[in-house]
Amino acid sequence: MDFTNKVVLITGASSGIGAACAVLFARASAKLAIVGRNMNNLKKVAENCETESGHTPLLISADITVEDDVEKIVKETIDCYEKIDVLVNNVGMSIIAGVRDGVKPLDTIMETNIRGTYMLTYRVIPYLEATKGNIVNVSSVLSTKAMSTMTPYCMSKAAMDMFTKCLAMELAEKGVRVNSVNPGPVRTNFFTRAGINSEHNDELMKNFAAMLPLKMVCESEDVAEMIIYLASDKARCVTGSCMLIDCGTKIGKVEKLM
Repeated sequence: MDFTNKVVLITGASSGIGAACAVLFARASAKLAIVGRNMNNLKKVAENCETESGHTPLLISADITVEDDVEKIVKETIDCYEKIDVLVNNVGMSIIAGVRDGVKPLDTIMETNIRGTYMLTYRVIPYLEATKGNIVNVSSVLSTKAMSTMTPYCMSKAAMDMFTKCLAMELAEKGVRVNSVNPGPVRTNFFTRAGINSEHNDELMKNFAAMLPLKMVCESEDVAEMIIYLASDKARCVTGSCMLIDCGTKIGKVEKLM
C-alpha cells in the first residue's frame, strides 16, 4: 500500500499497536504525526520510522484528556503538513475493575477512551472533510464480550463501536470513512499498564493462547496491518465497520480471559 503525500495522525503512538502503526505507515511512505505522553518512547518509535522511510515524523507530546493539548496536536500537525488525511484513534487505557470498585475507574477510563478521542476527532473532522480522508478507531473484542473484571473498559469499547458507526453515518456525505479494529488479546504492555506485573503478563498471554481457537494471540503488527488496510484506498467501500482481529475470541468458548 502506498501513502505517499498522505498525512497520518496517530495517537497512543509511543508503544504497542500505535508504535507498530507508525512503522507500517512510514514503510508505506506516509507523512506522520505521532502523539504520546512519553517523548523518550516517541523518539525511539521515530527512529524506527526513519529507518523505514528516511523521513522524521512530527513528534507531539500530549495528553488527549487535556483540551489545550488536543488543540496543540491539531495545530502542530497542520502547521507542519497543512492537512490531515488519516486519523488513527489508538490511545486507550484500562484498569482492572468492576462496579464494586466505584465510579473512579469508570471516570478515568471514559475520560481517555471516549471523551479525549471525541474531542480530538471533533477538531480533526474539518481537515478530513477537506481531504476526503478517513478515521480508524481502535476498539476491542470486549466491546461485545463481557468480562466482569474489566467492566468500565468493556463499557468504553462498546461506546467506541457506536461512536464509529454513528460518525460513519454523519460523515459519509462528505466522503469521509470511519471504521474500527476490534482486537482480542495482543502481546503488548496493555495489561501491565492496567496493573498486572510483567511476569504475570507473560503467563496471561500463554493462557490466552491456550484458550483461543487459533491457539495464539495477536502481535501489535497484526493489528497495525488491519489498520493500514482500513486507512487505504483498498478499503474505499468500507465504512461503519468494526473489524474483529481476535484469533477467534468472539466465536470461541472463552468464558473468562482473566
